[in-house]
Amino acid sequence: MAQTPAKQADQLAEDVETRHLPDEIAARLNQAIASGEFAVGDRLPSERLLCEQFSVSRAVVREALSQLKSEGLVTSRAGSGVFVTERNQRQAFRIQDVVVNETDSLALVLELLVTIEVASTRLAALRRTPEDLKKIRRALVGMEYEIANDRLGDEEDFAFHQAIVHATHNPHFQALSEHLEHGARRVIRQARSNTKNNHADLVEDVQKEHKAIYDAISAGNAEQAELAAETHLRNAAKRLDVYLTK
Repeated sequence: MAQTPAKQADQLAEDVETRHLPDEIAARLNQAIASGEFAVGDRLPSERLLCEQFSVSRAVVREALSQLKSEGLVTSRAGSGVFVTERNQRQAFRIQDVVVNETDSLALVLELLVTIEVASTRLAALRRTPEDLKKIRRALVGMEYEIANDRLGDEEDFAFHQAIVHATHNPHFQALSEHLEHGARRVIRQARSNTKNNHADLVEDVQKEHKAIYDAISAGNAEQAELAAETHLRNAAKRLDVYLTK
């Protein structure tokens, strides 16, 4: 007898050792799809059920599902849920997972990330709506709160950059950004998390850069937004060298 979605999620949860990591949940679901536990056309457990099974927030589950969508493994159907796609419908474009000690490959992905993010930040400054600005500012304030309480604020960091990309109102930027999010930017956050207690000053620098990006977008200054985004990403690459020496 086939397992119910709830039982499948229970089985996946038993294998998750490091909680609250979207990439870990995505990896477990990816494995389940590859092994046939979730067949083509099957609906994945709901966000609510995944939240309960993995004991994580909805934001974490959505980021994990976003990763699977960016890899073409699943697709959303409005009002119905998330379903496993046909193999011949899966996207061919894919960036291999990057780890912190693979300096050369990480540098290449960062180079691509700088190009995409600078362009999307410029467009966000030109196209953002009042609602877009609210979302970007909400994430910025959320990061400030987390940092003040000696937490990394990685979920808020993710929300900040995603809100900027969504402010472009270009679905292609959104799809590519989600894919890159689970490569280079994830590694930057991982390295920062591993050393945040030793480099509190760097965390503060990151927040100042985020504030500069927001201010430029809020002012509708495309050139300044472009410069602030490029400065942030290039500084992030330099900071990685510091993180990796610890």
